[in-house]
Order: sequence, then structure tokens, then C-alpha cells
Amino acid sequence: MRVIAGEAGGLELEAPRGLYTRPTSARLKEALFAMLESRGLLREARVLDVFAGSGQLAIEALSRGARAAVLVESARPALVAIRRNLLHCRLETRATVLPRPALRALRELQAAGASFDLIFMDPPYEAAAAEFARLGELPAGLLAPGGILVAERARGTDCPCFPGLELLRDCQQGGQMLSFHEHAKSF
Repeated sequence: MRVIAGEAGGLELEAPRGLYTRPTSARLKEALFAMLESRGLLREARVLDVFAGSGQLAIEALSRGARAAVLVESARPALVAIRRNLLHCRLETRATVLPRPALRALRELQAAGASFDLIFMDPPYEAAAAEFARLGELPAGLLAPGGILVAERARGTDCPCFPGLELLRDCQQGGQMLSFHEHAKSF
């Protein structure tokens, strides 16, 4: 697992041991970031990476010009990997790690008035549907106008529905699916 491009491009990343994390494949990550860059969504973006795992998505965004990132993770081995990866890539000053469950972290961020241009949500596949449902309207309240929420899940599973957000695009790469959501447009 490596950072693909930007200031930390080519640096290897550590993945936490165990079965509770599953890094995004290199091909899917390349496709994801090519799409985000083509839409101008990375430069100076404020990023939220929920279920951060190794932190690779937030780190890739920071490497490509995002202003700041908040990484939410509750698993101790993943937290160790995130902190090591941020230090190794020299991106720790632009990142905040929140070591808590996703629901609690999102409630705290919303109460603090936080807003993000880009939100990544990549829960463990076996719990993805339940996790997306538990978070309810919180993601929409944290997404800045014009921002994008990217949800990752296993191929063949239902696209998540986030109240207040509409599906922009759904795409597949191998055994993984990405859905892109934005604020619902009023007519």
C-alpha cells in the first residue's frame, strides 16, 4: 500500500494487522482520486475520513493538496497505523485523529459546527449497511455546500441512503463499490 501522488507520493503505508480493516485497492483509489481531482475537489479541501483504518484515503487527499483532515477510528491497531503513517508522510500537522466510535465522533463534530468538503466513509463491509443506517442525518449536517461524500462497500450490496443527500454516482471496481453523494438540490 502506497501513497499514489502528491507530496508524499510513492511512500509506503502501514496497514493494521487483523481482519477488521480492509485497505482500499490501489486501482479503486486511483480511480477515486482521479475523479475527485477532475472535479477540483481536493485543493484546500477539509476532509473527514470515517472508519479511517490505515488512514490511506485521508493521507492521499492531504498529499494531493487538501488543507486538513480529521480521521475517525476506534480500533487500537488501526490508530497506531494511522499515527505512524501520518508521521512517515510528514502530514501529521494537517491531520487530527479522533480515537472514538464513528457515531460519537460525528455527533461531537456536528456540535462543534465542523464542516467538510470531502467525507470518506468506509466501514467494515460486514457491518456497512448497519453503520450507514446508524449515522442517519449526521453526514449531511457535516458536508459543506458543494461537497461530496464517498461511501465504500462490497460489490452486490445496496447503495447507502443518507437523509438530506442524493446519489450523484455509483461505480464498481472489482469487488468494491463507491457511491458519491451530494446535498439534495431543491427545485
